[in-house]
Amino acid sequence: MDQKILPASSNMKEFEHFLQSPFEIGVMLEVHIAQLKNIHSMAKRYGKKMIYHVDMIQGLKSDDFSTEYICQEYKPYGLISTKSSVILKAKQKGVIAVQRVFLIDSHALEKSYKLIEKTRPDYIEVLPGAMPWMIREVTERVNIPIFAGGLIRTPEEVKNALDAGATAITTSKSNLWKIQESDI
Repeated sequence: MDQKILPASSNMKEFEHFLQSPFEIGVMLEVHIAQLKNIHSMAKRYGKKMIYHVDMIQGLKSDDFSTEYICQEYKPYGLISTKSSVILKAKQKGVIAVQRVFLIDSHALEKSYKLIEKTRPDYIEVLPGAMPWMIREVTERVNIPIFAGGLIRTPEEVKNALDAGATAITTSKSNLWKIQESDI
């Protein structure tokens, strides 16, 4: 993936801001199932590719059935989830699968490594992403491209995460959407 900043939208106002941005790929976080059709058609009209966070779609249980429905109905660029069944179904449907991992403590990290071995996602999203030393460790351990997200607030933190091995940054901080790719 060439895009280093992945704008993440939590509402329609942020999504509309993303549509006006130069970025091709965006992440939709919290959304109601009734909004998906409109979001899909708007993204298509603007030539944008969407990654939906399945666990945060209100009104839809995040399981392999809902994943199949989203893939067939909205043909997303990718899906993010903490759940292995969603990741496996997304991969089966030919959609980019992003396993979200929370860096809470050593036990959670080891559990995540086992899950990643089982699902072999296309990308891993680590949260919080403002810990470059952990991004480096996870990158070396799993050899799967990483998105860093959560608590990245400054251009310097973006650079630190990318320098530590992250492929891209997922962020809802619209001030970071203004960073030029050439600056990082």
